[in-house]
Amino acid sequence: MSGIETIIFPFIGGLGLFIFGMHTMAQGLQKSAGNKMRKWLEKVTNNRLMGVFIGFLVTAVIQSSSATTVMIVGFVNAGIMNVGQTIGLIMGANIGTTVTAWIVSSVEWARFLNPSMLAPLAVGLGAALAMFSTNEKYRRTGEIIVGFGVLFMGMSIMSDAVKPLSASETFRNMFAQMGYNPVIGILTGAAVTAIIQSSSASVGILQSLAAVGLVPWGAAVYIIMGQNIGTCVTAILSAIGANKSAKSAAYTHLMFNVINSVVFSVIAIIFFKFINPALSVQPIEMTEIGMVHTAFNIAGTALLFPFGDILVRMATRMAGVKEGASATAFIHLDDRMLENPSMALHSCLKEIERMGAMASENLQLSCESVLELDIDKVRKVTVQEETIDLLQQGITRFLAKICATPATNKLENETATSLFHTVNDIERVGDHAVNLAEVTESLISGGMEFSKSALREVGEMSALAQTCFNHSLEALNLRDKQLAEIAIDEEDATDTLRDDLRANHMDRLSCDECNPMSGVAFLDVITNLERVTDHAKNIAQTVQKSTYQYEI
Repeated sequence: MSGIETIIFPFIGGLGLFIFGMHTMAQGLQKSAGNKMRKWLEKVTNNRLMGVFIGFLVTAVIQSSSATTVMIVGFVNAGIMNVGQTIGLIMGANIGTTVTAWIVSSVEWARFLNPSMLAPLAVGLGAALAMFSTNEKYRRTGEIIVGFGVLFMGMSIMSDAVKPLSASETFRNMFAQMGYNPVIGILTGAAVTAIIQSSSASVGILQSLAAVGLVPWGAAVYIIMGQNIGTCVTAILSAIGANKSAKSAAYTHLMFNVINSVVFSVIAIIFFKFINPALSVQPIEMTEIGMVHTAFNIAGTALLFPFGDILVRMATRMAGVKEGASATAFIHLDDRMLENPSMALHSCLKEIERMGAMASENLQLSCESVLELDIDKVRKVTVQEETIDLLQQGITRFLAKICATPATNKLENETATSLFHTVNDIERVGDHAVNLAEVTESLISGGMEFSKSALREVGEMSALAQTCFNHSLEALNLRDKQLAEIAIDEEDATDTLRDDLRANHMDRLSCDECNPMSGVAFLDVITNLERVTDHAKNIAQTVQKSTYQYEI
């Protein structure tokens, strides 16, 4: 038992370090490239070739095709992209995941990357940058270097742990059997990848075993095919609870990977059985695993690229999406996008834009209800206010999750924090619209109405308040500081107008030109409108202070 423990425990520890290093390195890269990644993904329209390139680029940065696919499922669920746009990204993600294998195998083709010398140095240098640097850019660089070093340390520990197995005939026979029996090899690769939820880490394990000469070519090829299938489990699990279109994206990933693995497994069987049986039992090196992994994914993409539309149609049928049906409900918040805080923040801003449009519509309806004494518009305001309240709660929770996500950088965190106040300001404008609608109800139920001069003044102030609020929302959506300045000036003008209207109202009261009860309603109206502009000013000031590039 003691002999097994000396192998298993260090191997598990090495695997843990490898995964942690890969995660740390990816997190540092993501913090550095987060907003760029959002802009990359925005370039994905119906250009599938561009989608392949972007999918490769994003996955190369975050070091996980599973994470990329989970994000894609989230994007579809949130209405940011449709299922047809995902196929290129999925193909590119499969190619991008091979980058990790090349990083790991670099110890063979770049001898200066000897883990025993370079890894501790990288950890020490990276930790110093991450902990002691005051520059955000250097701290992120430090995280990347630390992750790089820890990844190599984990790989070194895993390889050292399994060295005694290189002399074991049992283990050699086990891997030989996987080469002779493709089903066992594929199932092994799929099971390991599904359990650890990372094909990159699974390939890393295979390379650590190959480093000590345990893995023959036949076993390696079939295990890689299985890993390609196992990596789909993460996306399938992430689609649970998502809409049918998001499920279609996950099924597209599954079908693409399964078809690739089946086709190339058949080719491998023919090759190893009839063309070059001797190669099947020869030990494979780490670099050769990287080559096989890369060649397989590129060839698979080339094979199925022309059939992308067919794959999408099959996936949508599997998910039960009817042709012509709306792909999404266009609700932009989805926890899957927290994998990429920049995208999550962007989606949150789109939902804030949606909430702002509702509040603006309610403000317009409530102002018209006061001027026209229209009870139907009052009812519309009341119904929509419930949605605004729900959005405020949902967006606030989502912003809190963004702030709590480790991959969120300082600027993204500050932006998310400032948006808490913006969401509350928009919600308060909705409340003031309800207050105005209630004034309309009281006027109608009391049989009261404003004088012609009072109506003219209410119309003037309501127009100014709506313009101010809409300018603040537009400034937020476009990140336009000049427009924000205009909204602030309009708020000042509203304060002046409020004072003038109050003075005019007192003159009418003193001359007995208006009903005192109508006069109370008049004061309520201009007070609520002035407070609307106070919240608009708060939104505009948030835009002025922001340095985050968040164009919607």
